Amino acid sequence: MDMLKIAFIGVIGVILSVQFRGHKSEYGLYISLATSLLILFCIADKLSAVIEAVNKIQGYINLNTVYLSTLAKIIGITYIAEFASGICKDAGYSAIAGQIEVFAKIAVMALSMPVLLALLETIDSFLS
Repeated sequence: MDMLKIAFIGVIGVILSVQFRGHKSEYGLYISLATSLLILFCIADKLSAVIEAVNKIQGYINLNTVYLSTLAKIIGITYIAEFASGICKDAGYSAIAGQIEVFAKIAVMALSMPVLLALLETIDSFLS
């Protein structure tokens, strides 16, 4: 039912945005931004259930919390970058959207380096 609600919010937001863009283009952008923020808040509500499930899994399996927090940060970076990039593209600023995407890719790569190094050390210890 939640997916139906999100789809309905998105479609209504797009229809209103297109309708208002005919009169004043900035109103269409504001409606698009408000719709995106509303959907973002709905996602944040569902995110607590995912975090709770990950914590439960961590209780069953002995995992280092650094890896889970890194994974959560990477997911957050990618979602925020996608959100901001979409807003910039919708406003007609594709160059800025591209820069946001490049920064997000570099940030994800920088965050994942310690995990990659730990994996390589583990492989090296198995091979030795």
